[in-house]
Amino acid sequence: MEVNETNRPLTEEQTNAAETLVPTVEQSTENVKYEPKHTKEEVIQRLKEINENACEADKQEIDLLKQTFYKLHKSEQEVNRKTFIEAGGDANSFIPQSDPLEPELKSILSEIKEKRNSMIAAIEKEKEENLQKKLDILEKMKSITESSEDAGKNYSEFKSLQQEWNEIKLIPANKVNEIWKTYQLYNEKFYDMLKLNNEFREYDFKKNLELKTHICEAAEKLADEPDVISAFHQLQKLHQEFREIGPVAKEMRESIWNRFKAASTAVNRRHQKHFEDLKEQEQNNLDQKTVICEIAEAMEYDKFTTFTDWEDKTQEILALQAKWKTIGYAPQKMNLKIFERFRAACDEFFKRKAEFFKTAKENMALNLEKKKELCEKAEALKDSTAWKETAEILAKLQKEWKTVGPVPKKYSDAVWKRFIGACDYFFEQKAKATSSQRSEELENLSKKEAIIKQVAELEKSEVYDETIGEKLKSIIAEWNSIGFVPFKEKDRLYKEFRNLVNSIFDKANISATEKKLNSYKSGLSKEANLYKEREKLVRIYERIKNEIKTYENNLGFLNSSSKKGNSLVNDIARKIEKLKNDLNLTLKKIEAIDETMNN
Repeated sequence: MEVNETNRPLTEEQTNAAETLVPTVEQSTENVKYEPKHTKEEVIQRLKEINENACEADKQEIDLLKQTFYKLHKSEQEVNRKTFIEAGGDANSFIPQSDPLEPELKSILSEIKEKRNSMIAAIEKEKEENLQKKLDILEKMKSITESSEDAGKNYSEFKSLQQEWNEIKLIPANKVNEIWKTYQLYNEKFYDMLKLNNEFREYDFKKNLELKTHICEAAEKLADEPDVISAFHQLQKLHQEFREIGPVAKEMRESIWNRFKAASTAVNRRHQKHFEDLKEQEQNNLDQKTVICEIAEAMEYDKFTTFTDWEDKTQEILALQAKWKTIGYAPQKMNLKIFERFRAACDEFFKRKAEFFKTAKENMALNLEKKKELCEKAEALKDSTAWKETAEILAKLQKEWKTVGPVPKKYSDAVWKRFIGACDYFFEQKAKATSSQRSEELENLSKKEAIIKQVAELEKSEVYDETIGEKLKSIIAEWNSIGFVPFKEKDRLYKEFRNLVNSIFDKANISATEKKLNSYKSGLSKEANLYKEREKLVRIYERIKNEIKTYENNLGFLNSSSKKGNSLVNDIARKIEKLKNDLNLTLKKIEAIDETMNN
């Protein structure tokens, strides 16, 4: 009888190939996600569940739960801080409160850590003990392979050593390949020594082929397993079982190995593609979240000057937050960072908004006081009979009213009615006292309406010759010579007259300076404070002269030979030319005032 080569191990080439197909468990769980916790109580409860079986706990989940707890705690502190500030407290005086759940959290984490450390120490100790056991088995196998006795007599003992070897599991990772190769070597030597009969050998090969065929079939079915991660872990177990089964007939060894390797490759490719797709999706999520952060960070706060501006932008921020919630995880190393970036941008927005509303309320309170003062001034003047002087003062108060900003909405109507009521009362009394002027104002109204008709006819002309400008000047002079009209008609008449004159200016292509001058002249009237206007224009005239002189002096310091210098020279020259035009226009305005005052 010949000796059967039962349990002949894989060749070194096959073993190395198998090892390259099997990633470590740590790699396969890199991107596993966990159910998010929304409260600190949920975090504590989950940690308690983990603590019940701490030896099988996932450190990644524990770290994530710890981060979640402190993020929630920090968010609560931010809310408390904002509430404290909004209640009038000083931001620098805010003292964060300790979390009552934190001691319990630390206690549970400490228990889990102790249990895991004990487990790890026990596992390492077990690995070292297993390593020594396997080294002892190898020594016995070596002794058998070097024995001169009939190998058949040692067959049962060798089989027992193989069984004992397979029952020993974990050993230090850095010794796995080395000790496995030695084990393979002694197996090969032993089976080469065996001289079992063909019938026994074929039976053993057939049994091993059946077992390995079943493993191949199981591995092939994993290609259709919906859960890619589960399929990968099941494959690791099948690889371990495949290793532990003895050899098959020599002519079947390569084919059965290739079949198992092909099935393994299919599972590993699905596993690899799953994580590649996951990484691609996470990167896409990161890109989307980065864009949202950039939008939130690009808020132009200096341009938000009204309540409406801030409310509009608040809706934008809320829309960004809603969009953020629809986007999945970013890559693990960036997920927390991108969230902190977005939260910082949102916090900055709402901080700025709170500051604006606080400042706006303070300003509105000051504006209310200013408007109350204007009301008091108007009320003090409403019974005055110095009609002209008082009317001018009230007109100035009305202009000043327009420069004062808004007041709180609940006071807005009341303070306005108080102010306009005092003004209206004075002008009504003035109208009654000056009723003798009524007929003259109505006559002036008729004259100005006649002039408007005249200008309207002139505006309809299709051909404009050089006399148009002179006619228009004569009409404007006549308009300015007419006295007061009823107060309620004044703005309407002036608007109609000005629009018609501007239309004629446009059609006749009168120069911009002349147009401004004529428009200015049309607005002059003796009832205005012409002395004050003239003094203002004289000051403007002197200022423009000084600016022209300064620019002309600066030209002497510039080197126009360089490109930059030449550009600056041209720019200054254009400014000087514009200033000279403004100077000429200002001088003509002064002359117009003088002419009006002398008529």
